[in-house]
Amino acid sequence: MRCWLKIEEMALEELMQRLNAVSQCADEIMHQDIIPLYAADIQDQLKKQFAYLSGGRGGDGCPVITFPDYPAFSEIPEKEFQNVLTYLTSIPSLRDAGIGFILVIDRRQDKWTSVKASILRIAASFPGNLQLVLVLRPTGFFHRALSDIAFRFNKDELKMKVPIIMLGSVSELQGYIDKTQLTEDLGGTLDYCHNRWLSRRTAIEGFAQKVKQTAQILQSFGTELAETELPNDVQSTSSLLATHTEKKDKMKEDIRVAVEQGDDILGSITKPVTENPDYKLNQDQLDNQTTVERLLAQLHETETAFDEFWMKHQQKLEQCLRLRNFEQNFREVKAALDIVSERLSAFTDVGNSRSHVEHILKDLANFKERSDETVTKAKMLASERDAFIQSNHYAVDSIIPKCSELLHLCDAFTTETERRRKLLNKSLELHDLLEKSMKWCDEGIYLLASQPVDKCQSQDGAESALQEIEKFLDTGAGNKIKELNKIYEEYAHILNEDLKDHVQKVFQKQESMEEMFQKRQVSLKKLAAKQTRPVQPVAPRPEAFVKSPCTSPGLQRENVSNSDSSALRRVNYRKGKSEMTELHQSRGGSTMDDEENLAVLRQHVMNELIETERAYVEELLCVLEGYAAEMDNPLMAHLIPPELQNKKDILFGNMEEIYHFHNRIFLRELETYVEYPELVGRCFLDQMEDFQIYEKYCQNKPRSESLWRQFSDSVFFQECQRKLDHKLSLDSYLLKPVQRITKYQLLLKEMLKYSKNCEGAEDLQEALTSILGILKAVNDSMHQIAITGYDGNLNELGKLLMQGSFNVWTDHKKGHTKVKDLARFKPMQRHLFLHEKAVLFCKKREENGEGYEKAPSYSYKHSLNMAAVGITENVKGDAKKFEIWYNAREEVYIVQAPTPEVKATWVNEIRKVLTSQLQACREASQHRTLEQTQSLPLPLPASSCASPSRNHIRNIKKMEEKKADLTSLEGCGTTVAPKYPEKGKGWAKPSHSLDASEENDGWSSAEEPLNSSDAEEEGGGGAGEIKLTPGKYTVVTDYDKGVSEEFTVKSGDLVQLIREGEDGLWFVKNLSSGREGWIPAGNLLMLIGNSKSAQSLSSSESGTASSNLSTSSSCSDSCNVSSTSFSDIKG
Repeated sequence: MRCWLKIEEMALEELMQRLNAVSQCADEIMHQDIIPLYAADIQDQLKKQFAYLSGGRGGDGCPVITFPDYPAFSEIPEKEFQNVLTYLTSIPSLRDAGIGFILVIDRRQDKWTSVKASILRIAASFPGNLQLVLVLRPTGFFHRALSDIAFRFNKDELKMKVPIIMLGSVSELQGYIDKTQLTEDLGGTLDYCHNRWLSRRTAIEGFAQKVKQTAQILQSFGTELAETELPNDVQSTSSLLATHTEKKDKMKEDIRVAVEQGDDILGSITKPVTENPDYKLNQDQLDNQTTVERLLAQLHETETAFDEFWMKHQQKLEQCLRLRNFEQNFREVKAALDIVSERLSAFTDVGNSRSHVEHILKDLANFKERSDETVTKAKMLASERDAFIQSNHYAVDSIIPKCSELLHLCDAFTTETERRRKLLNKSLELHDLLEKSMKWCDEGIYLLASQPVDKCQSQDGAESALQEIEKFLDTGAGNKIKELNKIYEEYAHILNEDLKDHVQKVFQKQESMEEMFQKRQVSLKKLAAKQTRPVQPVAPRPEAFVKSPCTSPGLQRENVSNSDSSALRRVNYRKGKSEMTELHQSRGGSTMDDEENLAVLRQHVMNELIETERAYVEELLCVLEGYAAEMDNPLMAHLIPPELQNKKDILFGNMEEIYHFHNRIFLRELETYVEYPELVGRCFLDQMEDFQIYEKYCQNKPRSESLWRQFSDSVFFQECQRKLDHKLSLDSYLLKPVQRITKYQLLLKEMLKYSKNCEGAEDLQEALTSILGILKAVNDSMHQIAITGYDGNLNELGKLLMQGSFNVWTDHKKGHTKVKDLARFKPMQRHLFLHEKAVLFCKKREENGEGYEKAPSYSYKHSLNMAAVGITENVKGDAKKFEIWYNAREEVYIVQAPTPEVKATWVNEIRKVLTSQLQACREASQHRTLEQTQSLPLPLPASSCASPSRNHIRNIKKMEEKKADLTSLEGCGTTVAPKYPEKGKGWAKPSHSLDASEENDGWSSAEEPLNSSDAEEEGGGGAGEIKLTPGKYTVVTDYDKGVSEEFTVKSGDLVQLIREGEDGLWFVKNLSSGREGWIPAGNLLMLIGNSKSAQSLSSSESGTASSNLSTSSSCSDSCNVSSTSFSDIKG
């Protein structure tokens, strides 16, 4: 840098010297250094032409100045006269002017007095050297004679430094000056035009000034360029270079214009010669030509000096710009190297399973592939060092260390990446060994579990089993861990505490399995020997199966779809299950052996649960990092279609939330139960609320599927799939959460199957039920979000309990609001949504499209408020029908389910809703009664004693109500909507629908008996409780759901009620078939109906057994709550 500054200072100094020389030379050429006077300054004075320099020369080369006849000569101001003479004497060269001037004074038309005055004035004012004065005296006789006499007498007065010769004619003048050097007005042949001469002199002097000004401007510009400080950034340097280049171009343009101007002047001087080769320039013209040529030479010298300076200055700016680019690229590349180095330092995990290590290796390879671009850029930038050196860059001393630093960082990154890869390969090697050992142990355990004990009692069977064991043990040479210390020593640099603990557990399991084999071998060898008495079969020790070390959480994380070992493990698992079943059948009473086998099967179900959970978590992470994160990657932005941008939340839903739940919570909780698989149900129950996040994911799935179908061919998705090396496209992985939530119930069923008598069986059953409930809620919500046309908020209707498609008929009391309701012989196809507060009737509409786009939508028609709804559970003629009626049967909807089972499910769910509403009303009524009672003045002791009694009675009532509810659930023909009678009128008969039986075979609410206190208060009594009594009855409908599977009855059979047992069951004998069995009381009411033998039904009138209860009326009677429907719009 210092060297460059010195060079630039020298260049500027040289430029200044050369340009100063040009300026001085221009002044010398134009004699401005002696007499700084220009023609342009006295142009008006020169135009008077009282004196001119014609260009003629005397015999010895003296310049001739002519004073033509000028009448107003005496009137010329002295200043003007002096300026003109001074200027004219400054034009000839110094050599010619030094010889002296010849003055030709033409006074042929003047008077002697004027001649005298002119001579005296000229003699007094002439600034130059005079060699000769020639005066053409007046031509008139008188004035000529007078001039002769006067000249003689005034000779001393006119005495000058040079002789004055009085000439009488032009011919005499030619005797002193050659004719060719005289102008035409003096009888000569010299071509002279005063205006042309004046114009040319002005042009030459202007050109001279231009040359001088150009040199001075270039001096200033050069100083400006040299004193400009170099910027520190690329943009400023580039801008400065452009600005200086623009100014330089303007300077060059000015020089070009000046050169053209000089060439034009030179051309005008030499034009006569060009046009006529015989033409000879006079001395003045030759002097002018020489002057212009010298000025042009000075101008070219100026341009050359500036070009040389500019070349150096431009080189400095370009090198500065290159340096700033290098520095900027260096900062960017170094920052990028720092980032990739920092990310590389995050690859500290050596993996906890083979699949995990493979995943890390793949991530490392992808990371290295992405980082190669940065490393390549860094190396390319460092390679510019040689170019800087070769170009003699002024800052090469600061560039070389930066290039060396980049090369060092690249080498360090490459070395560290390779070291990490070797560590991971070593970890992969260790996990291969561990998995081989685990697989060998599992196969050994299956082998022991699959050897039939009864077959081993014989000598041949024992020898065969012994051979199997020995053959299997021979396979352990390449599969088992031989020396634990060598493993620790060989893999010391990758063994962390978790991995070391895992290795120890695998080794302990291997030792435990080998110990089991040794014990089995000892037993079999005893059996194989010749026996004199029967030998008891030898079974594997329970501890060998239960207490053997389980697989570590990370070891079994294999790719479910691609791993051969995982597939083999499943085959062994199924094989083991089959063999365990056979073993269970063959062993008969060996309870301990059965429990051991079940423990093995539970353990393998647990292993599969954890393995698949880990694989699931890894797949979610792979999708989130390989697809979702890439949508925010600026380097991938150009591959994402504009319509897909900012739609990551739609495409992936809440997958990230699901991943964090499973990775941070659920998987870790599962791993804590690995040694207690039968208790894993508690793990599911503890996290059951978190599983609700799947409902949100599934609800978003149609939008995600639609978005995927639009952009599945996008280059972005193809590039992401290529980087991840996935065989399946993204949509397959977006389906993983849906598949996983359905997988849990299958695994729980398997675990429950092998844990019937275990401690955690109840938790497993509850977890299974809860998972199935979540699946149902997810499925229901998928249908609920497809409802269209509902004006309100569906969330205000409470929890969605059921949904399904039904045939619906209507039968209303108040006439018909539409013509199409006049005759509903054909059913309406309706999709019902049962909420806690309302039931919605919708019309299902199939949509065109593919996949989720083909999912149906539901057009809302109307809804019923559950506070005013009642049901009739049995409609004569069709076991799949039931009634939903509204506002005391003002509106009746006959609903036909697809199957009787679906009908029973819906009726039970509606019954629960109505019962809960009735219970809420009852509790509110009791609360008011209690408040009224407490407001009465009672003695303190009595009050304190009465409270426990009331609480005891209330508890008994609640227990009876629960029992009654459980009993009613076993029946199918109940009507659950309690409707209280009007005062004094008893129980009113219900209206009948088109397809309903004329005698409703339902019975009153399973929750509230007919003779309830509320009914007695409102109706004044009259309604007794329906009771069953022993006797004979005729069956009115078929029944095949008794407690005993062999007991069935058909319509028309005669049955006898023998006795009432516990839990509301009656022992019944079918007199037609002779078979006996237990039937719930609620079902008996449906079976016997109003048969003639059914006199034991206690009722105030024969029709009251079919009375329907409405929660709307009971609520209005008990709680004074009026029922209002959500909508009565009929579809």
